[in-house]
Amino acid sequence: MGFIINVAYFAAAVLFIVGLKQMASPVTARRGIVWAGWGMVIATLVTFLHPEVRGFINYLLIILGIGIGGGLAWYTGKRVAMTDMPQMIALYNGMGGGAAAGIGIVALMGSYELSWAIQFIAVVGVIIGAVAFSGSLIAFAKLQGLITKSLRFDMQQKINLGVLGATVLLGIIISFSGAQVNGALLTVFLLLALAFGILMTLPIGGADMPVVISLYNALTGLAVGLKGLVLDNAALMIAGIVVGAAGTLLTQLMAKAMNRPISNVLFSHFGETGGGDQSEVTGTMKEIEASDAGVMMAFADKVIIVPGYGMAVAQAQHKIWELTQLLQERGVTVKFAIHPVAGRMPGHMNVLLAEAGVPYDIIYDLDEINSEFKTADVAIVIGANDVVNPVARSNPESPIYGMPILNADQAKNVIVIKRGKGAGFSGVENHLFFADNTRMLYGDGQKAASALISGIKEIG
Repeated sequence: MGFIINVAYFAAAVLFIVGLKQMASPVTARRGIVWAGWGMVIATLVTFLHPEVRGFINYLLIILGIGIGGGLAWYTGKRVAMTDMPQMIALYNGMGGGAAAGIGIVALMGSYELSWAIQFIAVVGVIIGAVAFSGSLIAFAKLQGLITKSLRFDMQQKINLGVLGATVLLGIIISFSGAQVNGALLTVFLLLALAFGILMTLPIGGADMPVVISLYNALTGLAVGLKGLVLDNAALMIAGIVVGAAGTLLTQLMAKAMNRPISNVLFSHFGETGGGDQSEVTGTMKEIEASDAGVMMAFADKVIIVPGYGMAVAQAQHKIWELTQLLQERGVTVKFAIHPVAGRMPGHMNVLLAEAGVPYDIIYDLDEINSEFKTADVAIVIGANDVVNPVARSNPESPIYGMPILNADQAKNVIVIKRGKGAGFSGVENHLFFADNTRMLYGDGQKAASALISGIKEIG
C-alpha cells in the first residue's frame, strides 16, 4: 500500500510542476490549471488509502470537508467578477496558510510522536502559515474595500517587533517542551502569530498589495512544505516547495518592477492613497472630446493601448477590444502594453484582455513594447497611472524614481481615459497628464471607449 501511495504522490507532484510550467504563458495557462487540478485530485483520493485515516468517521469528515470546500470554491469561482479576482486569490491563498498552521497545531498537541527537530519545524510552519493566513485576510479586506485606510500609529514597528519576538520565544519554548504541549501555551502562541500577520499588513498601502499577495503566497507554500516534513508526506513537501519557490521568484520580480526592496514594501509607508510626491508640476491638463480622439486614432498608423486597474473597474475590456477591431479594419496597427504590476495582481490585465477575446500575439510586456512608443502615433492610457508616470525616470526625489515604466509619454500623441483629475493609487502626481502631447478624455472607461467607437464609425 505504501508503494501505491508514493507512486500516486509522485504522479501528483509531476502534474503540479507541469501545470505550473504551463501557467507561465497565457496560451497554455488554462491547460496548466487543468493538469494541476488533476494532480490535486490524485493527491486527495490517495488520502483515503492511508492507514491513519481508515475508519468511517474519518472518511466521513474527509468527504464532508471536500464537499463543503469544493462547493464553496465552485460557487464563488463561478460568480466572482474578473475585477474581484485579486482579492479572491488573496483569500484562497490565506486558506492554504491557515490549513498549514492548523495541521501544525494538531501535530504539536501530541497527535504525532515528534522529535525536537521536527517539533521545531512544526512551530516554524505554524508561525509562517498563521502570518500568511491573517495577512492575506487583511489584504483581501483592503482590496475588497472593507478596509479603506492603512492603520498606522506611534511605535508601530517596535510593537510589531515585540509581538514577533514574543511569538518566536513561545515557539522556542514549545519546540523543547516534549510531546505534551500545554494547550493554553499553544493558543497564545497561535494568537500572537495571527496578530503579527494582521499588524504587519495593516500599515501597507494599497499600491503594494500585488507584492504583498505574492509574498504571502510564497509563505503559504513554505508552510505547506514544512508540514510535509512534519507528516512525512512527499506530496505536501513537493507542492509546498514548488509554490514557495514560484511565489518567492514572483515577489522578487514584482519588487524589481517597482524598483523597491521587499523590506521597503513591508516596513515603509509608501503606497497609501493621498500621500506621495508633491513635486511641482508644469503645464495644465488639456481635455479632448471623444470625437476628436476618435479621428486622431482612425488616421493613425500605430496605436498602443496601455490598460490599468481603471479599465478593470469600468469593465471596459470588451469595448476596448471592439475599438481595437474597428481600428484594425481601417488598417491601423494596434498593440497592448502591459506593465508587470498593472492592476492588483500579476497577470490581472492579461486575464481581463483574454476574457474579452484579445489575441495573445498583440499583447506585449514592458521590455517587448517600450522601444515602440517612439514610433506610435497614439498611445491610449485607460485606467493606468503610476506605471506611465515619467517622474520615475526624471525626478530622483520621487518615491517611484527608478521604477521601470511604460514609455507612453514618448508617443506622438497620448490620450488618457480617466474618471477624474486625482493622483494614482500611490498618491504620486502623474506628470504625463500635464505634458504637451497629452490630452485627457474624462469619464468612465467603458463609456469613453463607447464614445470613441461612435466617433470612429461616424468618419465612415
